[in-house]
Amino acid sequence: MCNLYNVTTTQQAIIEWSRAMRDLSGNLEQSIDVYPDQPAPIVRNGLDGVRELVRVRWGLPSSKQVLFMATKKRAEKLQAKGAVTDFNHLLRMEPDGGTTNVRNTSSKHWTRWLGVENRCLVPVTSFAEPDPANKPEGGRTPNAWFARDETRPLMFFAGIWVPQWESVRKVREGLLTLDLFAFLTTEPNGVVAPVHPKAMPALLTTQEETEMWLTAPWEEAKALQRSLPNESLVLVDRAMKVEHDRL
Repeated sequence: MCNLYNVTTTQQAIIEWSRAMRDLSGNLEQSIDVYPDQPAPIVRNGLDGVRELVRVRWGLPSSKQVLFMATKKRAEKLQAKGAVTDFNHLLRMEPDGGTTNVRNTSSKHWTRWLGVENRCLVPVTSFAEPDPANKPEGGRTPNAWFARDETRPLMFFAGIWVPQWESVRKVREGLLTLDLFAFLTTEPNGVVAPVHPKAMPALLTTQEETEMWLTAPWEEAKALQRSLPNESLVLVDRAMKVEHDRL
């Protein structure tokens, strides 16, 4: 499951490829390592229909069932200590760091957000997967990094976004209302599978694919939730890459 990726490109390159008509992203850094629950650039169809480049927080709302079970466990622990609990209040305030990757698009939790109004492009130049086979004894698990080729050109994750979702992301922040995004995953190809046999991101590598993702009906666009051919992806680095600690 991809929980770290890098964007090393220019705003102009993203805008030209995606044909975004509005840039609300501010000044993008030359190179960005993106971790879960942090803001990152996406291209979306704005609420007024104008295609725009914006920054949105990574991690879609988790399912009601996941949050219910987490709240239930917390309530049981509090009750075991003799505390009086209001379950509905606990449920509303249950921290939800977000779901970073979406695989099962037939789930009722995700089907409501599969229309063109909720699809987005997530710029990426390389993405990481934990590489336990190369973990040094007593050390941290390094990352294997994948890209289109050694020059790490621009591509996009096939993403979905949700506007103005109210939730608690971190306890210290309390209730927030945020735009959120994540991206689809699929079966890994022969390049990714030796490192991460469960999944790889759904990647878009041509302008025809990105245009299809932003405009086509779901019955057509769902074909883009597929692994890339082996020749379209390479392993570029097995070195550990940690620019900063996750907050």
